[in-house]
Amino acid sequence: MGEDEQAGSDVVRVSPLSMRLTDVELKYRLSEKDERLGFLDLFREDLIFHITMIRNRWGVAEMTSVGLAFAALVLGSWDMGVGELATGGDYNRVGLAGFRNLSDLSLMMALLSLIAWVGVFITMWGKYPIMRENLVYLWLGMISVQLGSINAHSNRPDFPTGSSASDWIMLVMSNLILFFLAIVVVHRAVIETRDIHVQERHAHPDPRVVQKAWRDHSLRVWSVGLGAWMILVNLMSWSGAHAISQRPPIEDYSNLIVAMFVITGLIASAILVHVLWYPQFMLGEAEDRIQSVRAREVSGDAPEPVQEAEQGKCPICSGSTPATRNAGGRIEVPCSESCSGSGKPGTICPECDTTLPIRIECPSCKSNTTVVSHFSRPEAW
Repeated sequence: MGEDEQAGSDVVRVSPLSMRLTDVELKYRLSEKDERLGFLDLFREDLIFHITMIRNRWGVAEMTSVGLAFAALVLGSWDMGVGELATGGDYNRVGLAGFRNLSDLSLMMALLSLIAWVGVFITMWGKYPIMRENLVYLWLGMISVQLGSINAHSNRPDFPTGSSASDWIMLVMSNLILFFLAIVVVHRAVIETRDIHVQERHAHPDPRVVQKAWRDHSLRVWSVGLGAWMILVNLMSWSGAHAISQRPPIEDYSNLIVAMFVITGLIASAILVHVLWYPQFMLGEAEDRIQSVRAREVSGDAPEPVQEAEQGKCPICSGSTPATRNAGGRIEVPCSESCSGSGKPGTICPECDTTLPIRIECPSCKSNTTVVSHFSRPEAW
């Protein structure tokens, strides 16, 4: 990818190795037609960035996780002419007794499916070290929904057709567990870790630089992905339980339902890889753990409070001005709208080598006053 705009493309791209979210430029904006659609432009920029990074940064580990998940889904659900699933098997034998009475080929496929799922977990565990704790939470939530769906089908093979309120209890409870683990625990931990990361590692006296850092660390698409994964887990769990819930003799075993289980499971696995990969990609070199602020306080790893820079105030109208004074008392002013540099008034801008102003104009009342008059002076006693 070059730096020039590609013909027919919606975005101007730079090299993927140095590309950041703020480098994405849409060819057309929906907000130009209606300002209320501005949020869609932001989402489109985020989505384009994520797709570009996935295409250029996903490698063997990510493909291995998705491939093993596909193999596990197929081996564990597709009948493949064996007849074990299509006929319903011997429902009088359960647990270990049921495994011992499986045909050799059925037992082999079941064990291979189990081994493949273990491989998926091990691959994710090794590839995304800062998300290991959250990986466990997400898998527990996924398993709980699968158990809830099995329970819902235990008394109603055609669930939700003809179901009663009691058939929904376990499924609703399992989804509450999934919601708590995925949203309250994992989502909150990633969001708050991102906030701490930006505040500590991207602090800058120029608010424009800080604003750009917040934009570069947007988690909109990641959050949508997490929500989509939760929906797909429910669809996968329902279709998997629904395909084998009928009692023998089974007359209408549906390969379509099994296909739905494999497809939704495959998409859910790919999205789970994305949910784990993106925080690792965005924060991995700077963070050793994804935790919420509360969890950091409990473990004694809470960050020290950061003293924010004092924003200048116009001596005429008391409106906020671009000048700032950091914790050490140093006053800094931005260079100009066309330059992102900043520094001490009267010195040379590190970006464009022009002299930084010693007087600035108030954005509110347009009064032009000296920079030092925009800050309060401490009392002598």
